Amino acid sequence: MIALRSDFDSDDCTSLVGQIKEMFAPGGTLGKAKNFEFRPEQQQMGAAVARALCERRHLVVEAGTGVGKSLAYLAPAVMYALEHEKKAVVSTHTINLQEQLIYKDIPILQKLLDAEFEAALFKGRSNYLCPRRLKRALQQSTELFTGPEQSALEAIHYWSQRTEDGSLSDLPREPEHNVWQQVCSEAHVCTPKTCGPDSGCFYQAARRKVQAADIVVLNHALFFVLLGSAMAEQQDAEVHAAADVENEESDGGEAVNGYLFEDDFVIFDEAHTVEATAARQIGLGVSQYGLRNALQRLYHPRTKNALGPVLRNAEGVRTTRELLEEMYIFFQDVDRRVDFKRGGRECRVREPALVHDTLGPALDRLCGLVGEASVRITDDDITRAELSDLGRRLESARQGIATFIDQSADNHVYWVERTGKTESNLSLNAAPIDLSEILSKMLFREEGSVVMTSATLSVGGPEMGYFRQRVGAMGAGIDAVQIGSPFDYEKQMKLYLTPKMPETPREAGYEEALAKWIGHFTKQTKGRAFVLFTNYRMMQATAQRMRDFFAEQDWPLLVQGEGLSRRKMVEAFKTQPGSVLFGTESFWSGVDVPGEALSNVIITQLPFAPPDSPATEARCELIKERGGDPFSEYSLPEAILKLRQGVGRLVRTKSDKGIVAILDSRVVRKPYGRAFLAALPKCPVESVM
Repeated sequence: MIALRSDFDSDDCTSLVGQIKEMFAPGGTLGKAKNFEFRPEQQQMGAAVARALCERRHLVVEAGTGVGKSLAYLAPAVMYALEHEKKAVVSTHTINLQEQLIYKDIPILQKLLDAEFEAALFKGRSNYLCPRRLKRALQQSTELFTGPEQSALEAIHYWSQRTEDGSLSDLPREPEHNVWQQVCSEAHVCTPKTCGPDSGCFYQAARRKVQAADIVVLNHALFFVLLGSAMAEQQDAEVHAAADVENEESDGGEAVNGYLFEDDFVIFDEAHTVEATAARQIGLGVSQYGLRNALQRLYHPRTKNALGPVLRNAEGVRTTRELLEEMYIFFQDVDRRVDFKRGGRECRVREPALVHDTLGPALDRLCGLVGEASVRITDDDITRAELSDLGRRLESARQGIATFIDQSADNHVYWVERTGKTESNLSLNAAPIDLSEILSKMLFREEGSVVMTSATLSVGGPEMGYFRQRVGAMGAGIDAVQIGSPFDYEKQMKLYLTPKMPETPREAGYEEALAKWIGHFTKQTKGRAFVLFTNYRMMQATAQRMRDFFAEQDWPLLVQGEGLSRRKMVEAFKTQPGSVLFGTESFWSGVDVPGEALSNVIITQLPFAPPDSPATEARCELIKERGGDPFSEYSLPEAILKLRQGVGRLVRTKSDKGIVAILDSRVVRKPYGRAFLAALPKCPVESVM
């Protein structure tokens, strides 16, 4: 074991850096871990993270695949947190990485360090079952639920008596959304006061564990939700300091001299996704599906049931029923006035007043009724709290709709999006066009410390200027380090190009050529391939065209969107020999399949973002207004980063070998193709005619 020394302070990090170098050195402490091998790149990264933390600086570090970056940042983070009584917050994009940290990497350090520390996985409260709400739902099941929903409720009740953590991930199958919404934890129902230590409340137990933990793991989306709430609470506390305002319920703890917790620091893994995730969380979103669910919890036309006896009156029922009808008409009007071109899911709205705000007055009236009802309830704490929470949600929706229609948020892009599996619902959205200044203020503070890392942050230079500019990490006190991969790509990977492939799907013979080349390259590896698409419809059409081919080869074909979740698809791919997986956006990154099961990655097209995507279009317009070149400053770098992510699926260990095929002739024919090839690992390249 390695003992934590007490001879270093925040002004002199020589000791901590030395300990980290020793830990990752040949024969060092980590050498006692199973399957550990010395990697100088991992040692270099660990030392860089240690130095940034104890000097209270910010760090952007690209660590190539195979560096072992998780342990490289966890070891210094844990040692620094324990020595200085700080809390380490680790934010990731994917569930897979969160589970790897909690169940694999952190336990290694807990065995090796001569000091005890606790780690906790932080999930949003809606992931947890609320026993009080479950009990109430069971008592009122005939009033609240239909027959099938009552069966789903009974299944949740049966599970609740056996589960240890009470979270969605522990359920054997995903419950019906409407039923889970009636029994999950809610902010104003499930509080430390109402759900004390002896209540059996799963969320409050998880919250106490998070508060006591030395290292907390969560996802980017939750991080920005909590950070926004914490900053708002802090500003509110400053305004009302004289009144000694105290907010008892704060998911992230009091944000005093910290981000989510007092004296914390943050490490973003999979940092290449931070900007996109932050834009979603910082921006505006009003969901037709979510608003309908909120209204139906007050009054459900099918069951004729209302929430609480106070709302069972003519005015409350009439207002809610009318709003449900008006909401349907409102979103129908939105749908008629936007043009979802070529089957797209998004449509930008450039001018205010797309439709009239026919929902605002009724939502105002209903919010008033809900508020009055919650005040009058004195004998049912749960119903009163649920009404208060629903009132806040309805008020937020009212404000969001007004903001969207008026386009009153400056420097935002506005768009309408089709949502759901059948794309039958709409959402109204807005997001800042340029997040750099916002993220700079939120994350890269003088009193804080943030580390951002990923295998792909650079588009061609060690400074990582493109990524740093996008996330606001260009100021003083922000270091940048680029660390290469320890893999021998010259021996482990071969790249194939297809110069005679038609350039775009609009050209004659494109689909036939695409199927031909996919068949050609999958034969080379006897299946065992990821085929990555940039377009869902093209993926479906190609899958339909090639089903017989794969059946003849006896290779299982797994196609995204045909019933299996991403996790189930990856599990099937690993266990079924010769599998070929067709995937889009979510399979380009965050999927790890080491070994021979994945020996081939086929890129069907260079991953340029659709030019008519609202966010892409608005960002390109802004660059042009500033006198820049949108293609070279935004479209090309974004595509290079995504291509690097897709190619990175192939080689995950030092023993992996395989091929990558890029079926887009633009990488050969166009001048910018050289930028794509230069950003990929150096390996043998062959053009196939």
